[in-house]
Amino acid sequence: MRPGLLLAFLALVACNDIREFEGTWHGARVGDNPVLYTGLDPGTDCDLEITGIDANGLRGTLTIAGLVDAAPIISAEGAEADALSSLTFAGSPLRVYIAFADAPDGPLTVLVALYDKGRVEVRVMRGGTKPVYGIFALAERG
Repeated sequence: MRPGLLLAFLALVACNDIREFEGTWHGARVGDNPVLYTGLDPGTDCDLEITGIDANGLRGTLTIAGLVDAAPIISAEGAEADALSSLTFAGSPLRVYIAFADAPDGPLTVLVALYDKGRVEVRVMRGGTKPVYGIFALAERG
């Protein structure tokens, strides 16, 4: 690799240090279409505490009012080792983690998307007889 290209790569990595996302995040459910809050009340809040994060995974706790209370989440190792680790969607997140949380009404799939400028989005979903779908825009709690 040429020295100039290597320096550019290292600068890009340094600007996007995902460890800066460790901490407590809070936000409300977003989206006006009722299908975007299946199984959730319109004013539902979400808290995410990220206790560990790196290129290989994310771990923390998730609380969504009326759905799950301080449930441990750990990203799926298989997804992190697979092409799914480069999952992206509108808004171009820096990184998306796929995790799971145990809720009283059944397990949830959780997508945690990290964005630049201190923003995190959480998408939570479950199929079956007790479906859930919600998107939460989170900001770091100071």
